[in-house]
Amino acid sequence: MGLPEGHVTAVPGLTRNQMLKALGNGVVPAQGAAALTALLTRLTTDQPLSEGTAA
Repeated sequence: MGLPEGHVTAVPGLTRNQMLKALGNGVVPAQGAAALTALLTRLTTDQPLSEGTAA
């Protein structure tokens, strides 16, 4: 996911189920950055998103 080693697994007191839940609700940082870039480009240039991209 692009997170540092131990980001979730090195947290004391978390059960395996809690770790999996935390990762399952996460966003891959690179994908989040791409989404924000696309949104900011659309908002600042008044351009529609390119074809093949979710609106």
